Amino acid sequence: MTPRLPDRALALLALLAFAPGVAAQDESTEGALFLLLPVGAQGVSLGRAMTWVEGAEGAFWNPAGLAGVGSQAVIFRSDHVAGTAMALSTLWSLSSLGTLGASYYLLDAGSIAQRDELGNPTGEITIRDHLGVVSFATRVLDELSAGLSFKVIRFQLSCRGICTDEGSTGTTYAVDAGIQAVPMDRFRLGAMVAHLGPRLQVLNAEQADPLPSRVRVAAAYDVLDAIADTDELRGWVALEVEDRLKKLGSLSVFLGTEVVAGQGDALSLRAGYVWSQLDQEDGGRVGLGLTYERFDLSIAKSLAVSTLTGETEPIHVTFSIGF
Repeated sequence: MTPRLPDRALALLALLAFAPGVAAQDESTEGALFLLLPVGAQGVSLGRAMTWVEGAEGAFWNPAGLAGVGSQAVIFRSDHVAGTAMALSTLWSLSSLGTLGASYYLLDAGSIAQRDELGNPTGEITIRDHLGVVSFATRVLDELSAGLSFKVIRFQLSCRGICTDEGSTGTTYAVDAGIQAVPMDRFRLGAMVAHLGPRLQVLNAEQADPLPSRVRVAAAYDVLDAIADTDELRGWVALEVEDRLKKLGSLSVFLGTEVVAGQGDALSLRAGYVWSQLDQEDGGRVGLGLTYERFDLSIAKSLAVSTLTGETEPIHVTFSIGF
């Protein structure tokens, strides 16, 4: 009995869409596209408009957003068209020096069953993307933060059993660098460059693809400040634009909104919209966040219908605990 076509098709689509190329490509081709997948429920629910946000998810967005974050451990769980993702972050507050972070991200893009000419199972090919991140952020001035992340990226296609393809791997590195500014009360700005590094080479130099380097700029304003002068209620509206760093002219636009009620213990309602270079990602997102003492929980749902599967993505969850 051969594998069901949808399972194999989805696995192959994940491989082709988010793994490095396996043949010589033109300069418009990019490798390691899993780096463009959103990590964290807050990032999903805000429609990726995250370059201005100060918080624990900054380890996978703008590292400058970690500058004011306290020591904590964070767990991320996401489901994408490309596969299932898990991530872990540990953040240490170094008092007045800043915040140091170490993170790991795994995207399981599925497997492809291998069978002999009689249909007997012989093994399977698994597709994995790995990302290790070390981040540091600090306050340069009271109104200005800066951050830097160093990332090790690894693509792994491996065989368990007997396969027609024994597998391959590719490893490279990249850096993210960003700033955040608060030029006036309740108004925030952010800018960064992401995924800047050497090509990801899997087989040979001719089959190496450039990383999906991006430049991002964002602005956010607390619109409720003009209505009610209170710290107990905030209503952020953020707009972010993203473009290819090495080939400008392909803008993605992200819109995020967040209403936060309360101070230390807070409830956040979020919604966002994405107009992306990847058509299958266009659409809305919603989510909420709950903060109680040392615990923080965020849940998000993408409402965008994938052009590959005809379905929306399941729930995204982020949970953190301070220490």
